[in-house]
Amino acid sequence: MEFLRAFLVGGLLCGIGQILIDRTKLTPARILTGYVVTGVILSAIGLYGPIADFAGAGASVPLTGFGHLLAKGVKKAVEAEGFLGVFKGGITASAAGISASVLFGLLVSVIFKTHEK
Repeated sequence: MEFLRAFLVGGLLCGIGQILIDRTKLTPARILTGYVVTGVILSAIGLYGPIADFAGAGASVPLTGFGHLLAKGVKKAVEAEGFLGVFKGGITASAAGISASVLFGLLVSVIFKTHEK
């Protein structure tokens, strides 16, 4: 059942993104940025936590989950360190994911050659 919930919620998030690409003039970069901001806002008002608990990886893997992770990191750092936590909490919470993205991006760029379209 856990896999089904993850699939449905993750699929819904991806479906919304595809509809936005097909039906609006928004660029993919703006849609992705909007997903991160939406995750931060939903986390700030307390709605994304229950969604993430319900859907697991279906809500934590998409970019809305990254926004949620940033917001949780900032909240935790502000509680521990005060105002300085606003600046370093999100980066501290997401450092492993950012590092993995950079590392795997580097590996793929070294292994594969680019092709012009």
